[in-house]
Amino acid sequence: MSSPPIQWYPGHIAKAERSLLEQLKRVDVVLEVRDARIPLATHHPQVNQWIEGKGRVLVLNRVDMVSSEMRQRWTKWFRSHGDEPHFTDAQHGKGIEAISQAVQEAGAQVNERRRDRGMLPRPIRAVVIGFPNVGKSALINRLLKRRVVESARRAGITRQLRWVRISDQIELLDAPGVLPNKLTDQDAALKLAICDDIGEAAYDNQRVAASLIDRLQSLQITSSLQSRYGLALDDLTGESYIKSFAEQKIQGDRERAARQILNDFRKGALGAIALELPPISDES
Repeated sequence: MSSPPIQWYPGHIAKAERSLLEQLKRVDVVLEVRDARIPLATHHPQVNQWIEGKGRVLVLNRVDMVSSEMRQRWTKWFRSHGDEPHFTDAQHGKGIEAISQAVQEAGAQVNERRRDRGMLPRPIRAVVIGFPNVGKSALINRLLKRRVVESARRAGITRQLRWVRISDQIELLDAPGVLPNKLTDQDAALKLAICDDIGEAAYDNQRVAASLIDRLQSLQITSSLQSRYGLALDDLTGESYIKSFAEQKIQGDRERAARQILNDFRKGALGAIALELPPISDES
């Protein structure tokens, strides 16, 4: 199935990125939020450069959508690279206390340096950054213990940058999702589309659903398809599976079949499935 490459860089993202880079000068701690199902594909290639010299808290959201074994493997991998991952399910409020604590600890170091220079401590300024729809707004609402930013299961909801106060000690900047202006890695772009971490206008549902099925085949986790749809994958390609599913279950409507498979995956109805494994060369 040939279709144009996945590209999505709406004007509001370009504008927000410029504002974010300006505001980052005032920020002490950065919470980088990624999708636990695809923690490498949801890492913006320029983030490390943007946040150099600042405290950083790595958040892997949607932990409810990956197995505990996968969580352990990613923890080991990130630690071997000098990072401490914090797993959250922001939608249901899991793992939030640890994030709050990590921000406080990173912020305490900032105020210690201020004191050393003879300056008074001040509230820590933190920012939440990440790709669209990885759960940043839900995380902020949980940190604030009230709903102050709009949160929805679709990309591009947050449009403005604004500061919100979490406590006497922490001020938080809610930033719109940031994306590389060109998605050069189309394999990563497909994963973003499968997980709904990119605007829907960017992709073809049938191509993306077929890619999901091919990935489940390569990861050898296809039993959920059979139990969910009563249709074994066997040696079918992703494209053929969608065609068979559409013909047998929904009057041959392939678009509807593709949407149903993608929605089921995104809601967790196919099980807790990580689409990325830690790179083997680094994991041992």
